Amino acid sequence: MRHLLSLQRVATRAFNTTARQMKNNVPEKQKLFQEDNGLPIHIKGGTTDVLLYRLTMTLTIAGTGLSLYWLLVAAMPKGKSD
Repeated sequence: MRHLLSLQRVATRAFNTTARQMKNNVPEKQKLFQEDNGLPIHIKGGTTDVLLYRLTMTLTIAGTGLSLYWLLVAAMPKGKSD
């Protein structure tokens, strides 16, 4: 039973807000994303957003191409094997 009580204390301490104060970064992010710099919203976050966007587009195009290829293969009639 003691172990359960000590676990409760540790869990409470981990979620205590007075132990660690966090800075609110929302106003800086709002300024960044509302800035009119001609960039689309999905790449305004910087290099990481650009890389994730390009990776997503590459995977999407490759997946679409493979899907179309296998759909074409499945639609072709099988040859007669005598």
